[in-house]
Amino acid sequence: MNYELLFDELKGRRIRLAITGACGGFGRSLLVQCRNIPAIDIVALCDINTQGTRDLLGDLRYRHDKNRLCGTPAEVAAAQAAGETAIISDFALLDALDLDMVVESTGKPDISVSIAVSALKRGVHVGMVSKETDSVAGPWLNQLALKHHAVYTTVDGDQPSNLIGLVTWARVLGLEIIAAGKSSEYDYIYHPATGRLDYTSTQVDAAALADLWQLDEQDIKGTLRRRAEALAMLPQSATPDYCEMNVVANSIGFVPATPALNYPLCHIGELADIFIPEEDGGILTRTGVVDVFNCLRRDDEVSFGGGVFIIVRCQDPETWRMLADKGHVVSKNLKYACIYLPYHIMGLESPHSLFSAVLHRRASGGVNQQVHAVMAGFAERPLKKGETLSMGGHHHSIEHVSARLLARADAKGVAPFYLLANKTLTADVAQGELIPLSALPADDSLLYQAWQQTGL
Repeated sequence: MNYELLFDELKGRRIRLAITGACGGFGRSLLVQCRNIPAIDIVALCDINTQGTRDLLGDLRYRHDKNRLCGTPAEVAAAQAAGETAIISDFALLDALDLDMVVESTGKPDISVSIAVSALKRGVHVGMVSKETDSVAGPWLNQLALKHHAVYTTVDGDQPSNLIGLVTWARVLGLEIIAAGKSSEYDYIYHPATGRLDYTSTQVDAAALADLWQLDEQDIKGTLRRRAEALAMLPQSATPDYCEMNVVANSIGFVPATPALNYPLCHIGELADIFIPEEDGGILTRTGVVDVFNCLRRDDEVSFGGGVFIIVRCQDPETWRMLADKGHVVSKNLKYACIYLPYHIMGLESPHSLFSAVLHRRASGGVNQQVHAVMAGFAERPLKKGETLSMGGHHHSIEHVSARLLARADAKGVAPFYLLANKTLTADVAQGELIPLSALPADDSLLYQAWQQTGL
């Protein structure tokens, strides 16, 4: 793809952009790249931390001398007329601006859905970075966008959009996709010389991995189980992974491989032998699934970079033998291959999605999202009526509630995970049960309405 040709219109066009949740890591990474793209006009930055937003612009040396703090519709309109970026804390002020697109990255579902609805209803495109919102309301917002002749899309640079792009690339080529997935956020880095393993800022003794480094071709599941046991002291799943795979499933029509997702600890070169049907020695009980793996590597090996992958069926063994000889990841039986993108560079790549939406009115993500999967909450201990399910932390998790990803057929009556956020239970939920919608209070919020109108 020649991207200069694809987006040739940029030479004579300016894209009027607003970013919500501007102070976060995603907002920073997008602004960093926008500095180098003259066609992008940052009309507004919205964040409750307005001083932090101004400090960020100063740190980036980008529009640090062309912004003003605004608190009324008249002030934001005046800022735009003067060619300055409006710094705001109230997203309602976006309605007073002439915009082509809003990139929503607050990560706060109730706020996020309101921002998206306000934009879409006036024909402003929306790039949804807040996967929490997308997992609950994505299909509904997708239909709202179509109704108002706007684009609602995931954005390149985050795993959901990158994986949707890889899947659709393969489908256009006629490749049969067995599974689609991603690696978890952080690698498990083994030091053979010491038998120690690093995971984020934690180091543990993992000497047992030395004997488990290679897959036992006769017992792949057994090797994976023993690796997981050897690292049982470390987290091996994370709430955001379920959310991202929910978004992907709804966008490409796949279902979860298993409600808990498989999370095998494995090397990149093993993916085509693992994410394949059980009858061929793999771990899958069905095909057309989404899943996640934990990247296990030595300290001298390259990272998967939180990237994405697909497993495809090899239609011609000779072709794939040739590709295996060139270093591609092909299963030992030559029936399956792994095609992957070993990166996700967040906002640095997102302008591609902005250009596609504004210039071509095309989404980077699914164009007809449907509920194919539901991210649910699993009670890790007995939950009592009157308890509040507080959401927080880097991973936007809920204390004592873990995530599961259900196929639509298995999700009747179950509350979506992020509809639980900060809600007070109206009924007890036993340990080991999925939290039902009936245990939540009646709600007139947009997020609740969006879920109700999906028709599940």
